[in-house]
Amino acid sequence: MTRTENNHNGSDETQKTKLSFEDADESMYDGGDNNADVADDITSADYYFDSYSHFGIHEEMLKDVVRTKCYQDVIYKNKFLIKDKIVLDVGAGTGILSLFCAKAGAAHVYAVECSQMADTAREIVKSNGFSDVITVLKGKIEEIKLPIPKVDVIISEWMGYFLLYENMLDTVLYARNKWLVDGGTVLPDKASLYLTAIEDAHYKDDKVEFWDDVYGFDMSCIKRKAITEPLVDTVDGNQIVTDSKMLKTMDISKMASGDASFTAPFKLVAQRNDHIHALVAYFDVAFTMCHKKMGFSTGPKSRATHWKQTVLYLEDVLTICEGETITGSMTIAQNKKNPRDVDIKLNYSLNGQHCKISRTQLYRMR
Repeated sequence: MTRTENNHNGSDETQKTKLSFEDADESMYDGGDNNADVADDITSADYYFDSYSHFGIHEEMLKDVVRTKCYQDVIYKNKFLIKDKIVLDVGAGTGILSLFCAKAGAAHVYAVECSQMADTAREIVKSNGFSDVITVLKGKIEEIKLPIPKVDVIISEWMGYFLLYENMLDTVLYARNKWLVDGGTVLPDKASLYLTAIEDAHYKDDKVEFWDDVYGFDMSCIKRKAITEPLVDTVDGNQIVTDSKMLKTMDISKMASGDASFTAPFKLVAQRNDHIHALVAYFDVAFTMCHKKMGFSTGPKSRATHWKQTVLYLEDVLTICEGETITGSMTIAQNKKNPRDVDIKLNYSLNGQHCKISRTQLYRMR
């Protein structure tokens, strides 16, 4: 199996997140050393916007053809949504979505970007001759003042790893509630989170058994955390053992902020006899206001995106037969100390011919 792993370290500026977990016997939202928590909070919260000042992360996103071409097609092939409209671009980055809207005939576009990239976006807008159509505003959506009371369209690429990491959705909802006219358009307007299960023996063994003998030393005490450390990674579609189940669909045009925290039951049915080592989460995004519904998927069987998939390794290896089911629930919530982080609580059970297990695992994306 070929695996393209994200290296979660501070020097890789194209990474949006680092994933870690809290043991199942600890509180879902608390626990651990307080000083470490403070350090983590500073890293995640205070440097969040600064991370988007680096060009590397924007290059990665712009080169994500699935992502960027979808937005371009939505705008260019559905100009009736944009032409002569006032548009608000939330988290504009380099301003690419604003440029698409300006070219599609928007009356005016307000591009809001909190990072230092706002200055670069303003230069890009000027270089392309759209300064009279696009106004770049530097600051947080929650703090800026628009020169107009309402906008007709809100567009944003707010999705994070596991769909909800970074909690930028709350910013979009804030903008919607404050500035969008009644009957206005939110692009995209639908997002769905899915779950499936995979076989991943070789990679899991490589990550776990390594700790038994590290240059001649026993570090097996790290095993449990190594097993349950989530990865943002590319999964081969051939690894999928079960069907996929939708955990949640969110209507961005109507939902409340609290709706992004939820508990969803799931039932995954095995499609073949195999062993299961991890559950995998991915998301789809839809633009249903288009003349013809458009969107994209970040699933393992779809064309790869920079979001990849989120792999949640299980402490147990589940031996499963075709037709048997893994049942359980997943609880997703903003971390109380840092709302940009996501706490995940996974309950799962298998009552099969060769394997009977019931367990709870906790993860934290930060």
